[in-house]
Amino acid sequence: MMHMGFRWYGPGQDPVTLSQIRQIGGMEGVITALHEIPAGEPWPEDKVRERKALVEKAGLKILGLESINVHEDIKYGGKDRDRLIENYIKSLEAVGKCGIHLVCYNFMPVFDWTRTDLAMPLPDGSKAMAYDGKICEGLTATQMFDYIAKNSNGFEMPGWELNRRDEIVAEIKKFSELTPDDLRANYKYFLDAIMPTCEKYQIKMGVHPDDPSYDLFGLPRICKCEDDLVKIARMNSSPYNGFTLCTGSLGSNPANNIPKIIRNKEIGPRIHFAHVRNVKHTGDHQFHESAHISRCGSLDLYEIMKALIEMGFNGVIRPDHGREIWDEKARPGYGLYDRALGAEYLQGLEEAIRKDKGMRYPDEINTTLQEL
Repeated sequence: MMHMGFRWYGPGQDPVTLSQIRQIGGMEGVITALHEIPAGEPWPEDKVRERKALVEKAGLKILGLESINVHEDIKYGGKDRDRLIENYIKSLEAVGKCGIHLVCYNFMPVFDWTRTDLAMPLPDGSKAMAYDGKICEGLTATQMFDYIAKNSNGFEMPGWELNRRDEIVAEIKKFSELTPDDLRANYKYFLDAIMPTCEKYQIKMGVHPDDPSYDLFGLPRICKCEDDLVKIARMNSSPYNGFTLCTGSLGSNPANNIPKIIRNKEIGPRIHFAHVRNVKHTGDHQFHESAHISRCGSLDLYEIMKALIEMGFNGVIRPDHGREIWDEKARPGYGLYDRALGAEYLQGLEEAIRKDKGMRYPDEINTTLQEL
């Protein structure tokens, strides 16, 4: 059975409380991070233990981390990358010693996820994040950064941190000189360096797909489709080299058949973490996020959950970006209410699919985190 979690940004950075998360039916824990520590700096073990104690005091577990960010110089292959990789390894050692065995991360140059509207009104009165390629194509990356920063309800958005603003123009120019194969070579260098530590502490690394799953701003992007994921799986044979299956990111491109991707024998067994959400396609390179329910969007979440179950996925899963509903004011995509509804829906799908197949549900819900 899957282990349901909820992303929590941490004290002082998230209006959703651990007490509220604890009250969501079936919720086992949170996926969190030390967002105050800049990319490239090592995570102190005592800070990790402090966060773990805070979560456990609330009756929850830390199911995984999202993210230990990869410094841009590692992605670019800069002269300082070996020192930065050593720092990354120190962070992995710190979390491994604290009994945390899952890390979600990405290898997207410069920008994390990209949207053009953080609060698009929907016909039912809710608001959702949306993407319109026509708007992106009319903006420079710097203008896009400013646009996101001004429309985030006062919250700092991962991948669009204000303290990175001065780096953006130089980083884009630098990365535009790389080919996708150049970026893959740098990625392999990183994986080869960290995998011995991941194996020692049994830390499953789940790379997050590019979001949205097509090229932006002339930057190389290497995690957009099934072929890209296969190439990543082949970069390093360790089973700890794996994926965060984000249905909304991959599903932003209608060409991506997500159940087929899950059933790919080089990908499915390496899915360590699942972000399951829905999107509604509205045109070419246009979509908005929707309620998790299949009929509310363009993705068939029943078929996605069925594929995960048939491939034996028993790892950590979480609802992903939710709408703003019931007059909630929250970090875009990360309010309480719609994600809580999504968590209940996903658990209902899992129960129905497993019971229909004659499988036990619930099964060993107290599986140790090391076994996840």
